[in-house]
Amino acid sequence: MNSLQIDLANRKQVRDFLGLPSRIYRDIPQWVPALEGEERARLDPRRYPFYKHSAAAFFLKYRDGIPVGRLAVLDNRLYNDYNHEKSAFFYLFECESDPVSACGLFEAAFDWARSRGLNKILGPKGFTALDGLGLLVKGFERRPALGLPYNPPYYPGLIEALGFEKNGEIVSGYLGADIQFPERIHELAARIRERRGLRIARFRTRRELRAVLSHLKTLYNGALEGTSGGTPITDEEIKTLANQMLWFADPNLIKIVMKDERPVGFLLAYPDISVALQKTKGRLFPFGWVTILRELRMTDWININGAGMIEEYRGLGGTAILYSEMFKSVVENPRYHHAEVVQIGMENEKMQREMENFGVDFYKIHRMYQKNFW
Repeated sequence: MNSLQIDLANRKQVRDFLGLPSRIYRDIPQWVPALEGEERARLDPRRYPFYKHSAAAFFLKYRDGIPVGRLAVLDNRLYNDYNHEKSAFFYLFECESDPVSACGLFEAAFDWARSRGLNKILGPKGFTALDGLGLLVKGFERRPALGLPYNPPYYPGLIEALGFEKNGEIVSGYLGADIQFPERIHELAARIRERRGLRIARFRTRRELRAVLSHLKTLYNGALEGTSGGTPITDEEIKTLANQMLWFADPNLIKIVMKDERPVGFLLAYPDISVALQKTKGRLFPFGWVTILRELRMTDWININGAGMIEEYRGLGGTAILYSEMFKSVVENPRYHHAEVVQIGMENEKMQREMENFGVDFYKIHRMYQKNFW
């Protein structure tokens, strides 16, 4: 029952690692498979930008030759340097309801992390800024937004039995097009824009959007200033993220707050294609891409999963601008009727309370966990 650290050059082991979720979730209709190509790329150190600065290991647990559990453990050096920590992340955890198997996987991960001089492990936390956080502890009856973690209800029990403690919670909420959004917020946002000389850059085509995405690294890293728990992104990572965004973006839903020609804030929203991924089982080829393109044109759901202002514009009405644009994203296009506001940290009580007052129903909770080694 020892856990196996997989050889990333071994096709069978990689196939077993990637294929396990399909077995775990085969009777769970809410589950949305990840895009197969993106999942495979994460296990390719030659292609994936993360490995230019950091390291990861992947473990499998077999029983009678059949995989029953898997786990990734990450040593993200950019995160540790930025936050002055020695933390490992755990991610991609999947396991049958078997405490012995879960224990074996995590003991292997602990050993790997200790061997690299790391003194604690937290997660679930992934490779990039677009990877969803935490284990789902509320909202199991709902389909996850694209990229948002989903897991069976027994996973938190497996984690907690290993000595992990809660390290914060993250909420996601529903925003409907029929919400009675306060007009005063739109008015405040307009006054702030005029007073501070700000404008909202809007895009009609992917070509226009690609031109501004070159600034996304500076904008994202600027939004991290004065905060903790984030990870700066590199040029190669932002190129990969931009290509992913452009593949399924509706340019009308991407909004950049500009001061003259300088980006100072952003709001990222995307059409939800989770139904298409369920139909195609995450596969683009040979014909999955046709189903996904059709869903991009037909879905009436959007996911709002990124917003921020650089430090000097926070507290100066910037939040009102983001709230106003968030609501407009849902109602400006008559095709969209539903939105999920994805993953807001519960430590940001003020934002959560304000959004609840606007009518956002926070119907999902994901929990982060941490365990110290010494």
